[in-house]
Amino acid sequence: MIIDFLFVGMGGFIGSCLRFALTKVTVYLGIEFPIGTLLSNVIAGSAIGFIIGLGVFSPRTKLFFVTGLLGGLSTFSAFSLETVNLFSDGRYLLCGLNVLLNLALSLSAVVLGMFLAGLILKKV
Repeated sequence: MIIDFLFVGMGGFIGSCLRFALTKVTVYLGIEFPIGTLLSNVIAGSAIGFIIGLGVFSPRTKLFFVTGLLGGLSTFSAFSLETVNLFSDGRYLLCGLNVLLNLALSLSAVVLGMFLAGLILKKV
C-alpha cells in the first residue's frame, strides 16, 4: 500500500516538473496565451489514452504513469485560474479560446491516444 503512494508521488513529481518547464518556456518566449497549460493537458490526454488503450501495463505502472506523471502534467486548476485571469483582464476572446482549445484538444487527444494504441495492438 505505501509503495503505491511512492509510485504516484514519483510520477507526480516528474509530471509537475515537466508542466512547470513547459510553462516557463512559453513565458520565456513571451507568449501571452497560456499555451504551456494547453500543451500539458493535450500531451497528458494523448498519453493517457494511449496507455489505457494498450491495456498492457501493471497496476503499479499505471499508478506511476497515469495517476502520477500524467496527473501531475495535466492540470485543471491552472487551466481554471488562467481562464479566470483572462476573463478578469477583459481578454474575452482569449478566455473563450482557452476554454474551447483545452476541452476540444484534450478530449481529442485522449481519443487519438486510444486509436494509436489500437493500431499498435492490431500490428503486434
